[in-house]
Amino acid sequence: MNFKEQIQKRRTFGIISHPDAGKTTLTEKLLLFGGAIQEAGAVKNNKIKKSATSDFMEIERQRGISVATSVLAFIYKDKKINILDTPGHKDFAEDTFRTLTAVDSVIVVVDVAKGVEEQTEKLVEVCRMRNIPMIVFINKLDREGKDEFDLLDELEQKLGLSVTPLSFPIGMGYDFKGIYNIYEKNINLFSGDSKKNIEETIAFDDVSSPELENIIGNKAAQTLRDNLELVKGVYPDFDKESYLKGEQQPVFFGSALNNFGVRELLDCFIEIAPAPRAKKAEERVVEASEKDMTGFVFKIHANMDPKHRDRLAFVKIVSGTFERNKPYLHVRQNKNLKFSSPNAFFAEKKEIVDISYPGDIVGLHDTGNFKIGDTLTEGEELHYKGIPSFSPEHFRYINNADPMKSKQLYKGIDQLMDEGVAQLFTLEMNGRKVIGTVGALQFEVIQYRLEHEYGAKCSYENFPVHKACWIEPEDPKNEEFKEFKRVKQKFLAKDKKGQLVFLADSQFSLQMTQQKYPTVKFHFVSEFD
Repeated sequence: MNFKEQIQKRRTFGIISHPDAGKTTLTEKLLLFGGAIQEAGAVKNNKIKKSATSDFMEIERQRGISVATSVLAFIYKDKKINILDTPGHKDFAEDTFRTLTAVDSVIVVVDVAKGVEEQTEKLVEVCRMRNIPMIVFINKLDREGKDEFDLLDELEQKLGLSVTPLSFPIGMGYDFKGIYNIYEKNINLFSGDSKKNIEETIAFDDVSSPELENIIGNKAAQTLRDNLELVKGVYPDFDKESYLKGEQQPVFFGSALNNFGVRELLDCFIEIAPAPRAKKAEERVVEASEKDMTGFVFKIHANMDPKHRDRLAFVKIVSGTFERNKPYLHVRQNKNLKFSSPNAFFAEKKEIVDISYPGDIVGLHDTGNFKIGDTLTEGEELHYKGIPSFSPEHFRYINNADPMKSKQLYKGIDQLMDEGVAQLFTLEMNGRKVIGTVGALQFEVIQYRLEHEYGAKCSYENFPVHKACWIEPEDPKNEEFKEFKRVKQKFLAKDKKGQLVFLADSQFSLQMTQQKYPTVKFHFVSEFD
């Protein structure tokens, strides 16, 4: 198979949603269809010892939530599918925003009873900013929920989407009978037995056929006809071009837990979703079909295997082919590195690969060379943009709780910050370390991981800060900036890259400072032009 065909074969996408909408369960079922796992393990059910394949961190298994993005791949109908399962919990939104820089399209999961929730709104906004193609999957139809048309309205109003249903449910909750696949014009009947791998589909070219009554009963048949009539009247026909431009979003209905409607979603997805797309670097736009390899680090994960102290940098290949043992330029450090055991992810298993193509995610063993956002190329100076650090909203002093283990503590903090779990600020005045996070749950994760992975104990102390802003003076030598640094000395810190950060103790003091020093710019994101 030649290079162009390999690119066309790949689909790399992320699954996003509010916590508990069924994202991890959907991921599991997709893997099941790809034959990548034999039985799916529900996240919540403690009776089954088999936890969800995509949750491999101990703390996730205990709490039943996904806190780190995992990478899973499988082959389905001759297409290689790379899924990035993202954390839904809002405290880990930053990890999800970064992951969205590495996907070519997205599936948004919405709970039929709860509809569009807050976290979904934020994530969809990021996708819309980048024009990422989105498919919506309305989940949990085996439970009672909102009316289908109300949900479609909600998607349009709250998320600003332009939707078109490609499947439609027959009943819901107790009356749930199945799904009519508008895209393929067939009916899939629900048996309520999730152990059956894939239900039979009955092809129906003509919904007005009296045969329909025999299968689903008179009332359901009439309702389905009325609903399909309404769908046809209200929503535009599916247009692949508009979908790829991010202007139209197809909607599917189903129940991931009961493995229902998932196959329709997957079959349509591999047909319409984009192959690896071009990506913008600071210097130029890079096409997937270029022959020189380029890629960037969007995630770093330490200690994926507690038995071996390993650190993996996840690299999304943007163009060319990534080959084992071939030297590549690490642009930030300006040095050549070669990798003897690049990993690919197949369901839960990591395997060493000799060659990877655009769209693939490769895990590189890292001894501390990589930071999030680093670029690898065959010699060209390229910087891929769009992996910012966000201004944290929770701050605490971090103290060493075991003086004998200070080396382990600093190594642990250092590595966790490289992973992007949180941000570290060092106060200019006394050198004390402050950790800033987007959500409060991250402090727990840091404490847990420092103890279990590095054998170090830390304690926290409250640090009353409202917001961290990155500082950019118009002229570092002017008097105003010098005065700003002198007056605000006790509120100044350096981040891990050595950039100057102002820690404002309240919204009011931030506004006053901005007014008083007009030549100093305050940024809420670390990446500014």
